Amino acid sequence: MMHNLKTMQAAFYQSESDQPHPGRARTIIKAHPEVRQLMVRNPWTALIALSVVVVQTSLAFCFGKLGFGYWWLSLVIAYCVGAFANHANYVIIHDATHNLIFRNKSWNKLVGILADLPNLNPGAMGFRVYHLRHHSHQGDYEHDADLANHWEARLVGNKWYRKAIWLMLFPFFQLTRPPRLKAITMWDRWFFVNFACAVAYDVGVVYFCGWPGFLYLAFSFFFSIGLHPVGARWIQEHYTNDPEQETYSYYGPINRLALNMGYHNEHHDLPSIPWNNLPKLRAMAPEFYNNLKYHSSWSRLLFEFIFDKKYSLFSRIERAKQRNDEAPSSPPMLRPATPVALSAETIAF
Repeated sequence: MMHNLKTMQAAFYQSESDQPHPGRARTIIKAHPEVRQLMVRNPWTALIALSVVVVQTSLAFCFGKLGFGYWWLSLVIAYCVGAFANHANYVIIHDATHNLIFRNKSWNKLVGILADLPNLNPGAMGFRVYHLRHHSHQGDYEHDADLANHWEARLVGNKWYRKAIWLMLFPFFQLTRPPRLKAITMWDRWFFVNFACAVAYDVGVVYFCGWPGFLYLAFSFFFSIGLHPVGARWIQEHYTNDPEQETYSYYGPINRLALNMGYHNEHHDLPSIPWNNLPKLRAMAPEFYNNLKYHSSWSRLLFEFIFDKKYSLFSRIERAKQRNDEAPSSPPMLRPATPVALSAETIAF
């Protein structure tokens, strides 16, 4: 599909192909059966989640003692520390969603709820529902909440200030997407446990830390998934201006603070591998990843997305409508002769 990149698209890229990940995963396992050794659980991830909750709550307590007069310092610390801390817990919620922390599914859910506390809102269990659907139905508008709503994409357009506002208010836009999905149940007992724990934590923060402490956590929450370098990972994962590639990885230093969340092609290929082993997957099977385009800077991508008019919320690949009834989890096996034929050259954006 060729078009003028200087003008905004009016719709998502339409793809007649199935998503690339299941087929590539089978090819990787066939070529490198040793990658199965990476498919383990990492219970130490729960300790990281607890540590982040303790650190963020302690900082909220400190700002509660300082009072509203230090709101500016709260804003700075939230940007420089809190955003990275909350984002790390988002990654832990993500791993808990894939049951990569403990064998017991309920224990994983409890870790997800624990990691969700500094976010001040009950999002972990809802994320669990629509994220698993994102993996199985990637690019299917009626099943994948990672795609923007049509009205949302038209509203934001490709104006820099609208894209900046969209990123800043990203959590609110996310809330508008699940209602359009088919055959999902967001409300169950685990959702209400998540809700009750979030309310209890919020009340506790206000009581023991005061509203200034609550404000610090609110700043951290919005920066962690919005107008911040770590917020660029929402763009990095599946936004594209190349219809030949719909998933991108980020290989850069922030991965150390973001628990390797940038290894997104690797994660989609083999979602049963925990965050700490994703770099090992790329090292074991380099021929499957070295020819894919990738990002090397979240900060640069953040500015590029906002100010480059070729980027809009329509810069995504959608499965063609006539394929929506087919099973997305059973694409044809990639040919061994061309295991990574998604791009002719490696390009670091």
